[in-house]
Amino acid sequence: MSHSKQGESIKGETFDEVIARASVSRRMVLRGGLGASLTAVFGSSVLAACSDDSTLVHTPPGSDAGPDVQVDAGAGDAGPNYSIQFKPIARNVLDQVTVPEGYTAEVMFSAGDAVVAGAVAYTGTFLTSAETEKIAGGGHDGMKLFELPGVDPNKGGLLAVNHEAADFKILMSGTYDASTATPEQKKIALSAVGVSVIEIERKNDGKWAVKAGSPYNKRYTGNTVYKVRGPAASVVGETVIGTLNNCSSGMTPWGTYLTCEETRNNYLDPTQPDNGYGWVVEIDPRGELADLPVKRTALGRFDHENSAYLLGGDNSLAFYLGDDSTPGCIYKFVPSGKFDPQNRAANANLLDSGTLYVAKFNADGTGQWLELVQGKNGLVAGATDPGDETQGPKPDTTVNFNTQADVLINTQAAARVAGATLMDRPEWITVAPDKSVYCTLSNNSGRAVTDKANPRTKNMHGHIAKWRETGDAPTALTFTWEVFLLAGDPSLASESLTGNINGDTFSSPDGIHVDPQGRLWVETDMSLPGNSGVEGKNMTDVFGNNGLYNVDPTTKKSQRFLVGPTGCEITGITHTPDLRTFFVNIQHPTGTWPSSVQGNSLPPRSSTIVIRRTDGQPVGA
Repeated sequence: MSHSKQGESIKGETFDEVIARASVSRRMVLRGGLGASLTAVFGSSVLAACSDDSTLVHTPPGSDAGPDVQVDAGAGDAGPNYSIQFKPIARNVLDQVTVPEGYTAEVMFSAGDAVVAGAVAYTGTFLTSAETEKIAGGGHDGMKLFELPGVDPNKGGLLAVNHEAADFKILMSGTYDASTATPEQKKIALSAVGVSVIEIERKNDGKWAVKAGSPYNKRYTGNTVYKVRGPAASVVGETVIGTLNNCSSGMTPWGTYLTCEETRNNYLDPTQPDNGYGWVVEIDPRGELADLPVKRTALGRFDHENSAYLLGGDNSLAFYLGDDSTPGCIYKFVPSGKFDPQNRAANANLLDSGTLYVAKFNADGTGQWLELVQGKNGLVAGATDPGDETQGPKPDTTVNFNTQADVLINTQAAARVAGATLMDRPEWITVAPDKSVYCTLSNNSGRAVTDKANPRTKNMHGHIAKWRETGDAPTALTFTWEVFLLAGDPSLASESLTGNINGDTFSSPDGIHVDPQGRLWVETDMSLPGNSGVEGKNMTDVFGNNGLYNVDPTTKKSQRFLVGPTGCEITGITHTPDLRTFFVNIQHPTGTWPSSVQGNSLPPRSSTIVIRRTDGQPVGA
């Protein structure tokens, strides 16, 4: 990676990494550049040399929590206060987005909006497949914000947004049935999943918008052809048509986007082979790296939720991955090579070779990473798969692991054979600035057999696990762990339902993110109105609509920051480097939002919203 000129951004970095590996002046960031003092990056270390009139608030090396926050500071001015000070809001069941006093939440990007230059947006009339291929898909989910050279990263950049599922009400009349759908209907449905990459900018009036006609605006859909690389490519094939069920996501330190497929088949077009799905797909939002987009088979095939990485001082890497199955396991992929911060292109194939591990959580608070390598840990021909024993003993089945491709295509079975811990639906994983790692475990109402890491039978409300690698090393084979939090509510008056939340209670934690100031944010995905576990009380009676919560990592105090509209899931969270703008996704609303605030009569649509304080200070503070 070459050094940038004064006033420019580092080529290829993400917003969440752009400052974390370089020493820069606050004033340069505010002017739109990344400083005149960018130096060679040593691992993930942040060189904190600053001018006398500035104070660098920096992210400790190695996390993907986000960039160091840098602001103008005059003599005697320590800069913004990032401690949580917002006034928590009460739960509600309103058909609107509710945020604290002094905040705004505005719709920026909805299903059906134009993406590709020349696209015709959905305005109430159904479009052809050629037209829907160019507009925003549905089911907005995970997303990441990326920087652009020469653009103030607090005023513009590239936003990559996952589309987990189609918002069918804007695509066609009636219901979609893959078994009877016409080729045109299949193309339309498949166009509504995948990823949108959009250039966004903050206008002079302070409002954020998609930059129409930008050459970066692009769709990756269920109709796109994706290359396949890694050890299983010889079995899967050189290419696969489509990506879908793109749940959450991650990024790499070289500035690419990792979209995660939470399905192991193509349910929108079952004629496609199952082995083509259930992978992590790497995309370059800038469109510069060759051989992308590509499905990276070395990271395993399962119901991928998201990814998060830990970067070591020697530039070694670990990518954490959760399998959102009931139950599923937690994985770690360690590339054979190391990250090269000087040469972006040198990292292009880093995810094709390495070791995939699965976590075993021991009862004494220690853990091990078990290799999922053919010939090790029982992964041989004629292996015995014990199945899902969380609901009691199951009949054994025989699985043949003759090659590493067999292990990767059948990752879930391989994890069980190796002796991994079956967790209660691993959702998002996030790496904090202090290198602690958090994972949300959404729920598992069918659990009958407990263990220390999954301590409740009929776990209807979920919990959050936390661990730390031995020596904070990405390549560590052992770790220590704890159950950070048990979700639920005291009013439910049952040990398996009450939880231990300090403050505003919630259920079904899903999205989780630690920002560069170490502030922990949790998003919920309750099925609404839902079953709370107590007769006569549904989920909305107890918790209200789904929301976004701040949870203090030390005191574990929970404070409700946002409540979503009727029927929605709250997901997808990213922000500008100065933390003054947050982007959050509202998925599958069922009422009249966002039309009720947009002044139209269109059906409810998944949307990306922009959250800011009216006084321009950092969100949450």
